[in-house]
Formats: sequence, structure tokens, C-alpha cells
Amino acid sequence: MLKKLNAIRYTYIHSHLYALVLTTITLLAIFLTIHLIFVPDWLTQGNIFLFTASYFFIGLLYAMYVGFRSSSELKAKIDDLSVMIMQLSRGNYRSRIAHTGEGEMDRIGTELNDLALKMEQQLRSLQRLADEKAAFAKTAHKAATIEERQRLARDLHDSVSQQLFALTMMSQAVIRTMDKNPTKAKTQMIEIAETASKAQTEMRALLLHLRPVHLSGESLAAGIRQLVEELQSKCTIDFQLSIDEITGLAEGTEEHLFRIIQESLSNTLRHAMATKVKIYIRQDDREVFLHLADNGKGFDLTANGQKKTSYGLKTMRERSEEIGGIFTIRTKEGEGTYIDIRIPCRRKDEEE
Repeated sequence: MLKKLNAIRYTYIHSHLYALVLTTITLLAIFLTIHLIFVPDWLTQGNIFLFTASYFFIGLLYAMYVGFRSSSELKAKIDDLSVMIMQLSRGNYRSRIAHTGEGEMDRIGTELNDLALKMEQQLRSLQRLADEKAAFAKTAHKAATIEERQRLARDLHDSVSQQLFALTMMSQAVIRTMDKNPTKAKTQMIEIAETASKAQTEMRALLLHLRPVHLSGESLAAGIRQLVEELQSKCTIDFQLSIDEITGLAEGTEEHLFRIIQESLSNTLRHAMATKVKIYIRQDDREVFLHLADNGKGFDLTANGQKKTSYGLKTMRERSEEIGGIFTIRTKEGEGTYIDIRIPCRRKDEEE
């Protein structure tokens, strides 16, 4: 209720009522002064209070009506400005304020339209740079391949190699204790099975990165489905797909989105311990919306023990920003991880 009373419309009515009260008091004082000094027959105390009361009540109706009507135009302009700012914050840079006049509010609307135009031009430049970067990446494919192999070699050494070494040591220990202590040997075999399962999961995540950087002529939806089909044949995760056929996106933007999904699935395989993964992609006239979710163990974004996961998230965020997107992540220990990405679309006539 207090918020309503502080609104523009009620502020206008308050100002009109305040002016009415001051005017009424002034008239009352003038009439009483004339009555005391000149004592005219027609200006009695009853007439003074009757006229003043009539003036106040009639003025009260006019003040409320005029205050309400005069504030309507200003309120509509402020609402337009508020909607415009909200649209800009959501990445919709095509919004414009339709206005006429040369007042202060119209000037603010003109400046917001200019700001939206500049932001839209910057977005186009950013996406063109992403396209140029994708073209340059193709020419530097050999160097990127060598770098990727070196990174995979480091990951193999840090994770799978150590796990295989541990498997070897534990297997030798089981052989020595098999006859002497079968119970202990059984416990060690369970540990071997768990270590082998972790090594297998780690290897699947590393093999996921061996997929080509480019979609090789496939559409984004087809590339994602093929990627998920390969993973379903190798692991027990339940994948739920809801993917539109994406049209009108530049090749570089599609490749960035594909790599973001690759990185997200790699993080899920290596760290999340999830049993369900959802990939949801929708496209409208303004944007492409990508939603990635899993029911894994989640993690604390502020913790220090998530270096590998943080590196993957940093890569996904950087790729989103390179194509003008907005990257949002929600996660909590024991409650899974949810990633939302919004990528503005460029219409064909704008690209031309």
C-alpha cells in the first residue's frame, strides 16, 4: 500500500491536494480579513464558511481528476523507459521506444534508443569477430591438434595413468593375499572394480574431447544427437533431449555452442556422478536458449577444490561471451548443476 502511495500518479494527486489546501486557507484568511475590517452585510461568517467549504470540496474533485489525468502521460513514458531498460538487460537490443515531442522524458528515450543501437552494432561486431575467429581456427587446425594431444597426454598422465598404476599395485596385492586372507582379497577386488570404473569414466570424458572441433557440415542439432548417441552406447546415463532445428546461426556460433555442450558433458562424466542429463535448446526470433542440467552431486562455486571443473566452466563462459551470449550457472552440493545460455540471433536481412 505504501509503495502505491509513493507512485508517480499519487505524487501528482498529492501535489494538487496540497495546492488546494493552501489556496483554501488563503481564501479563508482573505474573507475573514474583509469581514473584520469592512464588515459588509453580505459577507457573514456563515457565507464565508459555506463558500470556503464548497470551494474545497469542488476543488478536491478537480484536484484528484486533474492529478490523475496529468500523471497518466508521464507514467506511460516512465513505464516505456522501464520496459526498454529491462529489454536491454535481457539482451534484446532491437527494442525501441516510440516517442514524439521534445521534453526531458523524450530526450531520455532518444538516448536509450541510441544506446540500444550501439549495443546492437557491438553485438554484430562481436559475432563477426567470432566468425573470423572460427575461420582462423580452421587454418590453424594442425597446431590446435598438437596442443590438444599434449593436453590429453597430460590428463592421461594425471588421471588415467595413475589409476592404472594403482590397479596394477592392487592386483599384485590381491594375488599375494588370495590364499592367505580371502576376505581381505575380496575387499581389495571391490576397490579394484571401483578404481577401474573411475578410470573408464575418465577415459570416456577424454575421448569426448577427441571429437572434431568443427561440426563437419552437420547441423547443430544433428551433431548434438550424434554425440549423445555415442555416449549412451558407452555409459549408463539417461539423456533427455529437446532440441529445435536451429536456423540462421553463423557457422562460428554453432561451433561455439557445440563445444560448450561438449565441455559440459565432459565435466558431467568426470565430476558430477550423475544418472540423468537434460539438454534443452529452443530458438525464437530473438535468441537461442540452451539449458543443460544434471542430477549429479553438484558443487560449491566458491570452494577452492574445483580446479578442473572451474576451468571447464571458465571455458564455457568465455565461449558464450565471445558470441554475445549470457552464461548463467546454478549449482549446490547434492542438488545437481543447471546451466542456462542465451545467444541473441541475427536475422538474415541484418547479416546482409
